[in-house]
Amino acid sequence: MGARPDITAWRPRVEGIDEVFHAHFADHAYPMHTHDAWTLLIVDEGVVRYDLDRHEHGAPSSVVTLLPPHVPHNGDAATPEGFRKRVLYLNASQIDADLVGRAVDSPVLHDPRLRHRVDQLHRALERPGDELEAQSRLAFVSERLAHHLGDEVAAPPAPRGRLAHQLRDLLDERVVEGLTLRAAAERLHSHHTHLVRAFSQEFGMAPHQYLTARRVDLARRLLLGGMGAPQVAASAGFYDQSHFSRHFKRVVGTTPGHYARTGAAAQRRSSTPRTKAA
Repeated sequence: MGARPDITAWRPRVEGIDEVFHAHFADHAYPMHTHDAWTLLIVDEGVVRYDLDRHEHGAPSSVVTLLPPHVPHNGDAATPEGFRKRVLYLNASQIDADLVGRAVDSPVLHDPRLRHRVDQLHRALERPGDELEAQSRLAFVSERLAHHLGDEVAAPPAPRGRLAHQLRDLLDERVVEGLTLRAAAERLHSHHTHLVRAFSQEFGMAPHQYLTARRVDLARRLLLGGMGAPQVAASAGFYDQSHFSRHFKRVVGTTPGHYARTGAAAQRRSSTPRTKAA
């Protein structure tokens, strides 16, 4: 009897990604099969051996593998200890179907920068509530994949400073309800990656960092006003209490509960009449 695999799979709230799949297999071998989506694979431990279009390939931890949709492939461990992998299934909105042939010819991408970006994207997807960050990271991953497939996306000529301020205005209008990167790009008639670059260069922080900081700032005012932390999380636009506490502590340096208690104590001290000395 083989070892039980360690598998986690979910559908994120990020347009363009159909599924996230993390797995550790000790002895599983995939039969020949296909997917409707593009398969973006990184290996964290071990090496995966697979056949694609009757050609054998290997996926060690140093590379990124991109398998096109509707092309049969298999897969098994090339090392005795098995393999640990993380996979994103990207739909056609991220990579043009006309590029399938190029991906069949060159599924293995030796690109440390892309490998790092895919890793960062996975980490963002593991944190519910950080969808804007994941959308931004996905945009840069897709741009890098297009570069490898010879399908460069031309950046629009809009002035970056003006574009950055327009995006900031949109984020300021939607601090609580949030804004998807796609909606912002459509509203401002700009490509996703150009929009993120323009904002980052103008303000020194990414759009998702700016939005989180605005939400934390709102949360501070609500906490000092006496609202309970669970209500503040929802009122300030955070996904849940855990999402709120993590970002609040990272920005402020303490937990929301401790912050509220210090504010309440200061309020009591300021409202207590001072006794004059005899």
